[in-house]
Amino acid sequence: MSFNLTFIGQMIAFAVFVWLTMRYVWTPITKAMEERQKKIADGLSAADRANRDLELAQEKAAQELREAKQKAAEIIDQANKRSARLVDEAKENARVEGERILAQASAEIEREQNRAKEALRAELASLVIAGAEKILETSVDAKAHSEMLDKLSAQL
Repeated sequence: MSFNLTFIGQMIAFAVFVWLTMRYVWTPITKAMEERQKKIADGLSAADRANRDLELAQEKAAQELREAKQKAAEIIDQANKRSARLVDEAKENARVEGERILAQASAEIEREQNRAKEALRAELASLVIAGAEKILETSVDAKAHSEMLDKLSAQL
């Protein structure tokens, strides 16, 4: 193979082509590749941050859920205590009301017994007078002998 002018011309053209490519084409291509590489790296770091934020948000949500469950349990416990207290108060009120009604009934029974005793005493006094009249066959004046009848009724 001989070295001729065509070969030298091709070498010069190739060198100019390489120089122009390196200067005007290669630089924008490398810049575009670097920008793309930077965007990908930024996207990956943003995805990592988003994953960490998601994990933090999930932990926070779980913590708030635990707190809400604890508060709900406290509220339920307070409601149970309050209902037990209300039931105890109602029982106490019912007991007091029952005792009051029982006392009223006892007083009413006592009054009825006294009335019945008084009625029986009056009836007994009239029977005693009637019996005494029959025994004596004379009329006994109730007004005249009222003191004696009162003593008799008091003894009965």
